Amino acid sequence: MSSQSVAQAWTTSSTATAPAVDGGRLLRRIEELGRIGRDPVTGGITREGFSAADREARAYVMAEARAAGLCVAVDAAGNIIIRGSAAAAGERPVVLMGSHLDTVVNGGRLDGAYGVIAALEVVQAWAESGGGGGLEPVAVAFTNEEGALFPQPFFGSMVLAGRLAGLPREPLDHQGGPLRGPLALAGGDLDALGSAAWSSDAVAAYLEVHVEQGPVLERAGSRIGVVDGITGRDVLTVEIRGTAGHAGTTPMAGRADALAAASRVVLAAERIAAERGLCRVATVGRLHISPNSPNTVAEAVRLTADLRDTDAARMRNAEAALRDALADIARQTGTDIEVVGRVYSDPVATSADLRALIEETALELGVPYAVLPSGAGHDALVVADLAPVAMIFVPSIGGVSHVPEEDTAPDDLVLGAEVLLRTALRASGLPTGPRR
Repeated sequence: MSSQSVAQAWTTSSTATAPAVDGGRLLRRIEELGRIGRDPVTGGITREGFSAADREARAYVMAEARAAGLCVAVDAAGNIIIRGSAAAAGERPVVLMGSHLDTVVNGGRLDGAYGVIAALEVVQAWAESGGGGGLEPVAVAFTNEEGALFPQPFFGSMVLAGRLAGLPREPLDHQGGPLRGPLALAGGDLDALGSAAWSSDAVAAYLEVHVEQGPVLERAGSRIGVVDGITGRDVLTVEIRGTAGHAGTTPMAGRADALAAASRVVLAAERIAAERGLCRVATVGRLHISPNSPNTVAEAVRLTADLRDTDAARMRNAEAALRDALADIARQTGTDIEVVGRVYSDPVATSADLRALIEETALELGVPYAVLPSGAGHDALVVADLAPVAMIFVPSIGGVSHVPEEDTAPDDLVLGAEVLLRTALRASGLPTGPRR
């Protein structure tokens, strides 16, 4: 059915009205979800992927969807899939929308979670209006996007996109604990991940609305961001093995201090970006020290090095330079240094056609928008293997994210969800109706 005939059928239907975002409902859900995992002292949110707080957040979203009469399923990767009805599944290609519920440690309430709640709102509003259109709206809450507890970021979206070869057979957390049990608690099944992969024929488009996590929109006075590209991300898990010893009786000469070696690795990663300019940014954000005792020379350190750039060749060069530096540091310090894990995502360009739909929507609503790249990685980066993708940004107050102070004005949160809804309607060949 053509877009024109779909739109005509929608307009003349006696049971269907153009969907509209319920701003009060959206903001209520964001507020309630933001209480899960919140530290009463700092106000920060800690919902590491597959943690107890993450499971509580998942249960909240699924309960809200079921209370709205929507169909909820959990796939083998633990991804939450929300549809208007089970009967509609497979009848049409889908416009997939979503993000993630997990957070970094002491992070903000909006990163990822806003995109899930906005997608839920779109599916619910679409169902309440009577359904229709050339595409089926489907919301998804991807598992473990951040990789804060289990160092397999984008786990859920990688499985959905069929990137199983990029995942270890038995994923482990940062302390070596297995994923198998926590995944089962989330409703997943490590032995059946292949069943959670979608075909490219099934997904016509993927849309993700997100807080910007930077200052560009706020400084420009723009209320909507149209993302033209998403940075690539190369995360190396590095294990440094030395020799434990007494801090007072082990001579400095001949020590194999894993923590001293790790400090050199941290500085080497920083130099790769800050001094040598081989990639846009490089970060060591987590170290696990063993035995982590004040009077013992460290025996082992496990850390993650995160390299990002919008150019794939530069990312490859940066990784090669870091691996060379690791080899030099191992020789200099008498330690063994090994890269024991790697999660890689190429930078991607978003769909020009979908970007045009977002821009049309912003013009229709009369709101200023800006075209900009995303310096952060998102599930859209991975889903791009499967389907055309686009991202909608809303301004971050102060340009901050991954911190308790992360915030966006309520009107902008509602506006972003409305732009998501209207863009999805346009993609499905449906009219958008007047703004409420």
